Amino acid sequence: MTKTPEDLPSDMETKNELQEPMASPEPSRRISFNPQKHWIIITLITFLAGSLGGFGIGRYSVQREMAAEPGHSNIMQELSGEINPQGGFIIPVMYDDVGPKLLAAGAIDLNTFEQLYQQSGQPLTEQEIEILTKGSQNQIVITSENAHFLLNYFWALGLTNKNPLLDNGPIQEASDGKIDRFASTGGWTIGAKPVNELFSSSAIISLSAEQQARVEEVAKAVYRPCCDNPTHFPDCNHGMAMLGLLELMASQNATTEEMFLAAKYINAFWFPQQTLEQAIYFKATENKNYEDVDAKLIVGQQYSSGSGFQNKHQWLSQNGLLEQSSKSGNNCGV
Repeated sequence: MTKTPEDLPSDMETKNELQEPMASPEPSRRISFNPQKHWIIITLITFLAGSLGGFGIGRYSVQREMAAEPGHSNIMQELSGEINPQGGFIIPVMYDDVGPKLLAAGAIDLNTFEQLYQQSGQPLTEQEIEILTKGSQNQIVITSENAHFLLNYFWALGLTNKNPLLDNGPIQEASDGKIDRFASTGGWTIGAKPVNELFSSSAIISLSAEQQARVEEVAKAVYRPCCDNPTHFPDCNHGMAMLGLLELMASQNATTEEMFLAAKYINAFWFPQQTLEQAIYFKATENKNYEDVDAKLIVGQQYSSGSGFQNKHQWLSQNGLLEQSSKSGNNCGV
């Protein structure tokens, strides 16, 4: 069952922040930009492209056969409410002191971070500023309002926290010595230090061997519909953010089952349109509600990789359940 904030003790207050989906099966996603020239414009465009790109890929409208059914609007409203519960989804971990450690490590330049959110029309809330500057013992609840903030918060964590997956994993092997070539690295332009200095540089979260093994087990099995790479290869912002989340969860002794369930709903808030299509697919083929779909299954390669999602999207389209809109989707990175 989906957890909601009503399940929390009354003394736990959690507020919020959102937006939408972004990578490519090829392990060598290159980017090209000059951070020295016109840095303000490049910073804004680069950051927004990297952080918002994932929220825009594959916009489709649900029409045809489902639209012809009586009560279609109610069905779609129910499905949307299942994937993005109005009260949010409770992640069974606390923010702790990660925010202040990210600032101290130079992962986030707070002034630039605040300015970019202000310019985008979504100024940081007082609670979000406190999470960054003072930390918080509140349990994390992701909602449609704070999903965008959490995407960037965990992106900074995954990028900066020292971890063997970054030091010796696929992203290092595919970098050819240029670690800033990926959307998840070169796209992070709001740090107080160059990304080459930030990458896997600070022990913000320390993991035991058993906790690290859990991170790697889940990371290898969690995909995102913007590309064909698992979290184990975090070459886009969503992959790097998911890695940061899994590290935090493992450090607070979350089980692999809890980590997969969190990934299921995190993906749903970061990729709401793609997840809605997944929910339609399971409803149409197995008459299953989204909350009843196995978490490890739906975040796996068959359903949540770029190719897996496109396969299910094609099936829905061929069966008259979807109609592609004229809008083109965005991709991950700059």
